[in-house]
Amino acid sequence: MAKLYFRYGAMNCGKTTLLLQAAHNYEERGMKVIVMKPSVDTKGGNSIVSRLGAERQVDHLIGKDENIMEYAKELEDIKCIFVDEAQFLSSEQVDQLMEIVVYKDIPVICYGLRTDFQAKGFPGSPRLLSIAHTIEELKTVCKCGKKAMYNARKKNGEFIFEGGQVAIDGEDEVAYESLCAKCYLEERDKAKTKVLKK
Repeated sequence: MAKLYFRYGAMNCGKTTLLLQAAHNYEERGMKVIVMKPSVDTKGGNSIVSRLGAERQVDHLIGKDENIMEYAKELEDIKCIFVDEAQFLSSEQVDQLMEIVVYKDIPVICYGLRTDFQAKGFPGSPRLLSIAHTIEELKTVCKCGKKAMYNARKKNGEFIFEGGQVAIDGEDEVAYESLCAKCYLEERDKAKTKVLKK
């Protein structure tokens, strides 16, 4: 029986690289796969790009209000569906991925973040954590050497803790750094102190 998988981790833990490797493994054995990502993720345009430089054009960009099950109805002989940046999906779209797993018997492997730069859940992540058959944490390290679990946002090199939930890495002077809980809270407190001094 096919399953819905959610592989999550902080920024820089290698999610996209692992997705590209897994898709390659299927294709190397002659199996057809579909690679998707939400259209809100503008990094790389219609491609997914890993920080190591590996890149692949997606087979399908998922529209904001799209019913993914409708797209999947016509799919034939697909052995696996891979979804990058799955945190940007709506909870309804995550439910549609489960329908694909159940009704089409196609495994769906989602890769994404659990939380945003304010440590709040994205729309798709809580639903994936609730219903995925298999949940796997992908780990990375903080600058101090401890396990990183927070995604801290920087703008022009400074940590910021306010703003919209979605700001794409590499656009508008935005970058992200994976931090452990202690380093994240320390940077947050420093940012609050700067605001109070102004």
